[in-house]
Amino acid sequence: MDVWVGVRDPRQAKKVEHDLVELLVVAVCAVLSGADTFAEIEVWGEEKLDWLRKYLRLEHGIPCHDTFGRVFAAIDPDEFGAAFVRWVGQVMPVLAKGEVVAIDGKTSRRSGKAGSTPLHLVSAFAANAGLVLGQRATAMKSNEKTAIPELLVTLALEGCIVTIDAMGTQPNIAQTIRDRGADYVLSVKGNQPTLAESIGDFISAFEAAPDKTPHQFHEVVEKDHGRLEVRRCYVFDQLDCLHAPERWPDLKSFAMIVSERTIKGQKTTTDRRFYISSLTPDAQRINHAVRQHWRVENSLHWCMDVVFGDDQMRACTDHAAHNLAVVRHFVLNLLRLAPVRRKGGLKTQRLIAATSNTFRAELLGLV
Repeated sequence: MDVWVGVRDPRQAKKVEHDLVELLVVAVCAVLSGADTFAEIEVWGEEKLDWLRKYLRLEHGIPCHDTFGRVFAAIDPDEFGAAFVRWVGQVMPVLAKGEVVAIDGKTSRRSGKAGSTPLHLVSAFAANAGLVLGQRATAMKSNEKTAIPELLVTLALEGCIVTIDAMGTQPNIAQTIRDRGADYVLSVKGNQPTLAESIGDFISAFEAAPDKTPHQFHEVVEKDHGRLEVRRCYVFDQLDCLHAPERWPDLKSFAMIVSERTIKGQKTTTDRRFYISSLTPDAQRINHAVRQHWRVENSLHWCMDVVFGDDQMRACTDHAAHNLAVVRHFVLNLLRLAPVRRKGGLKTQRLIAATSNTFRAELLGLV
């Protein structure tokens, strides 16, 4: 329960019937057990009241779903997010050196209402550990350029490699990453057109005479479910050939990754992507970092939608959607940190947590 220290109760003290920390603990337990809405949180709490009272007073029982909704809507999301980051720092105080931290945004599509945009949450995801490190909300996708540096300064990133798609390829974001003691691998597309053009011109010359251009090369071949993918990474350090390389702090290399995908019975497709990095030229390391970045799609965004029904979330009053999304991240981390993993995926783990008081207590560190 110490997780929520620092989160102020937004309600008028004289009108408070349910303790804030207890309300939040009930919500986490319910979401861990499969509840996705405030109404489901209330129903689960009522059914598990006796079990909850082993650890909480709950003097006035379980709050109604309207109370959950009003409190979540009123809680300061910055304080709530900061509490989450502090908790992650307690359960995972130091990230492994070289850990790839992917920064990416996701929209909760049904969380908007007439006249407002849906919640768009930028998250930091430790790819190898499979844990959410923190998150920041932005009004729309274009504001990621503001949200990303605000998120980065809250995280302990020393020794990590931060990867971001083209939206976050900005000199100030690269500087923030370096200030946090981390390296960056940033995608270059049309958002930096002159830089992308200069890389493209260099690559054209390289492809015309590859033996005459010093570079590093690494190739990975993956076969899975009828799909064959070959990823070739070419890394260069000829920074003088780039447009205004001095804009990018501690820039040491740039890369091209060529992906060839063949799906059984279909035509082979080829994709070329450009990157800049503060890492010294190391094709294997950069190839791995780029591949790890895409785990944020499968291991975070996909899980939020399929396991937690995030795209179906209709909470849209004030900060309700944001704070409920943070609870889902909290629960995802709890499941990934399970001391004893049961059979099945995350959806199955939630089912077991709903039916087994012992497993639920283990996940929450109560036994």
